[in-house]
Amino acid sequence: MERLQKVIASAGVASRRKAEELILAGKVKVNGEVVRELGTKVSGDDVIMVSGEIISKEDKVYYLLNKPRGVVSTSSDDLNRKTIVDYIDTDKRIYPIGRLDYDTTGLIILTNDGKLANLLMHPTNGVEKTYVAKLNKVITPTDLMILKSGVEVDGIKCIPTRVKLRSKDIEKDKCIVEITIVEGRNHIIKNVFMKLGYLVDKLTRTRYADLTLDNLKSGEYRTLTVKEVKRLYDAAK
Repeated sequence: MERLQKVIASAGVASRRKAEELILAGKVKVNGEVVRELGTKVSGDDVIMVSGEIISKEDKVYYLLNKPRGVVSTSSDDLNRKTIVDYIDTDKRIYPIGRLDYDTTGLIILTNDGKLANLLMHPTNGVEKTYVAKLNKVITPTDLMILKSGVEVDGIKCIPTRVKLRSKDIEKDKCIVEITIVEGRNHIIKNVFMKLGYLVDKLTRTRYADLTLDNLKSGEYRTLTVKEVKRLYDAAK
């Protein structure tokens, strides 16, 4: 079940704000009945009419993008910065599943499938996400053990499912750590390392569930296969 205005917007009929105006104006019918409540929820079986026209059910699309640095993870931006949606050649109204920071690169999924997005982003479903972090100094063995056992951020302990020191450069005092988590709090990877006294110079997400970047270059994307979409649904159960 999804909110009526969201379904109208997803069908490309109007923006969500305009859809709300149409509902309040009595221009929207669900199964032949005028609906004026913005909180109304509808299912895929409901027949929705806007200004006398039945809206078509939009086909679901799924994309995997290798997000470049300096791009915002939204469908639009008030500051007119480039967004990840700008990289996808589609006429569908798509949106990202979760977000990556402005300066974070790597794997992000975009879709118009609200059900899948909600499942994947819900923290209780435990979908794994793997990041590779380049730190401003070499992490100590003690801090690496603390990281593996969990670090408290804002009163909540973040316990990685896997942690691996991929490389270290003693002379330059730099290291690269791979970390896998299931939660999706904003800036969580950077905040975890900051609590331990490290700054993240570069951060890349390399895996989401069992999906990887493979050979996608920065800014490139591909369509997910039916099997991959099914595996994402399975991962969120």
